[in-house]
Amino acid sequence: MGVSVDEFLDMLKELPEVTQGHGSEWISLKVHGKGFGYLWERTETVGLKATIEEQMALVGERPDVFEIQFTAGRFGWVVVHLTKIDREELMELVTEAWRLTAPKRLLEAHGFDDSI
Repeated sequence: MGVSVDEFLDMLKELPEVTQGHGSEWISLKVHGKGFGYLWERTETVGLKATIEEQMALVGERPDVFEIQFTAGRFGWVVVHLTKIDREELMELVTEAWRLTAPKRLLEAHGFDDSI
């Protein structure tokens, strides 16, 4: 179990129109200029956008894997420890974060359901 930083970055190629920005200690993940995640290579963690309900469920069920990052509006961002999660579950969470952020026309163009 566990996903390396390089494996995580490769996973992003499976989602349409993802761009990366670089800060001093993190990499931002965006779709159409809107953020859905952040990667901190040094700590091998990823912050992902989620619904508040999903944030609470993940942190409540597995606090060794997930942490509350912050809550903003109707979204609850969650920190994911890459070394403690498997690829399939992480891909589901990344895809969900992307879907919460991508414009409806992009979702439709790539066969994603826009109901969350």
